[in-house]
Amino acid sequence: MKLHNISNDFIASQGSDWKVDDVSGRVSVLAPGHSDIFIDPGRAGSVVTTASRHNAATLMTRVPSGNFQFRATVNVEFGATFDAGVLFLRVDERTWAKLCFEYSPDGEPMVVSVINKGATSDDANAFVVDGKQVNLRISRKDNVYALHASLDGAKWIFVRAFAFDNTEQEPEVGFEAQSPNADGCRVVFSDYALTNVSIADFRDGK
Repeated sequence: MKLHNISNDFIASQGSDWKVDDVSGRVSVLAPGHSDIFIDPGRAGSVVTTASRHNAATLMTRVPSGNFQFRATVNVEFGATFDAGVLFLRVDERTWAKLCFEYSPDGEPMVVSVINKGATSDDANAFVVDGKQVNLRISRKDNVYALHASLDGAKWIFVRAFAFDNTEQEPEVGFEAQSPNADGCRVVFSDYALTNVSIADFRDGK
């Protein structure tokens, strides 16, 4: 699948129904019901936080070589807890990162990050968003990745920095949509870009 202003081909997950508006370039999808990408940190066979799944709708492409930034404006029609639109970075099913615009158990849209290295997912809330839209960005500098979010697309708020352990395999990057506790939600991604522009400072987001 081709997107506006990005030369790479994007590949949709099996069974997902991604659409690209010919005029605006907006990318939209209906997240499948009871879908997520998550590995519960509880002991094997237990569910402490939420069920382990890897069945969310994804639309992915290869990352550029070297430093890069991938960003998008994310709009979610929230309906149930953990409905989310996501920027997704994945090496394999046990090595990945999500930067989510997600509906919290308190009924508030939030920026949330999840890092998975091996057997468990490590998730953390960042901040509440007053509305159904936010700007998200994943950056790489050397071997380190940074996650940022912005309310206006200009000032970027640092969310998290991390590196994947002992992997030489290049990840893929793209979009994800999930609805773990309901029958689906509509997610729209717009104003997206994938560039080789290097971030100067992880902390101030410039």
